Amino acid sequence: MVDFAGWSMPVQYASIVDEHLAARRAAGLFDVSHMGRLSIDGPCSQAWLESLLTRGVGDMAPGQCRYTLVTSDAGSADGVAVLDDALVTRETDAADGSPRMSLVVNASNRTAVVAWLQSRLPAEGVTLSDHTTRTAMIAVQGPLAVDLVCGLCEAEAGARIRDLRGYRATRAAVAGVPAAVSRTGYTGEDGVELVVPAAHATAAWEAILAAGADRGVRACGLGARDTLRLEAGMPLYGHELRADSDPFALGLGLAVNLDTASGEPRVFPGAAALRRMKSQVPARVRVGLAFESKRSAREGSLVVAPGGTAAAPLGIVTSGSFSPTLGHAVAMAMIDRAAAAEGTLFDVLIRDASQPARLVPLPFYRRGGGGG
Repeated sequence: MVDFAGWSMPVQYASIVDEHLAARRAAGLFDVSHMGRLSIDGPCSQAWLESLLTRGVGDMAPGQCRYTLVTSDAGSADGVAVLDDALVTRETDAADGSPRMSLVVNASNRTAVVAWLQSRLPAEGVTLSDHTTRTAMIAVQGPLAVDLVCGLCEAEAGARIRDLRGYRATRAAVAGVPAAVSRTGYTGEDGVELVVPAAHATAAWEAILAAGADRGVRACGLGARDTLRLEAGMPLYGHELRADSDPFALGLGLAVNLDTASGEPRVFPGAAALRRMKSQVPARVRVGLAFESKRSAREGSLVVAPGGTAAAPLGIVTSGSFSPTLGHAVAMAMIDRAAAAEGTLFDVLIRDASQPARLVPLPFYRRGGGGG
């Protein structure tokens, strides 16, 4: 157990490798209650978020989820600061027809994001509430995940969950516990994420774990969560994504809608700066590196030409680990654009030695297609 953003979190229950492979082969159960969970209600809630998030949300229908960034136009020389990446959902509308929205944000950024949003609240029409400590969040990820959860639901609810496409959400009772269910995740596998009342979290967790006990399902900690998202090429705030990041250089252009569907410019904090960034060629881009050995690079390891030294770096590692699925080490790095051609060989300076690596496409692992 370790302290993480004020939460006591499990790094591993038994073995990171075993937990990782359980999520790839059967299902893994992750307690992600540290993630911030915010509700935005009121007749103007959807329009308000449309004016604040990098991703357009004005056309979202109930049950849709989207990946977005939360940006500020203050305190940055570039005119934009990335405060966080987030998942925005339009929940089932309120009884009066008002849209009900939610945001899931990173634990380490929750306080800052809440303060930023509160500073932009209109006088009326929008209510913002932080229900992180009143709820729990459980991610069930892997080939058996949807079957496992649906087996704990009434037939109609289970059918609705099975029919959900990716980045869609519904509500259902799972093992008798009321839950907001979204077909999302952070592992590269199929699965669902459940938000349940905190008082019933243990019952839901134990019911899911017991239902999968004879099928290879395991409880998984932060260690496996990190190696899984790395194989899936997913960025992590504080590593790939930072306050001064260029989303387009990171390959996150999908999270930035600069124009509406009709071609009108969108207005949100940092939009002008992001428009400039998109028109420029970034100096460095995010790439994948595959190693021949199991020795993993860590954040901050320098990437150089073969035989090169730290005096002439071509890039820097942002995340690295041994890949249990592939059997060798992998890393994500920001590399000089001119050197970022697939198959290019590099040396990565890991502590006292150089380790050869080859530039490969992201993600390292793709569900149904394996990896290399």
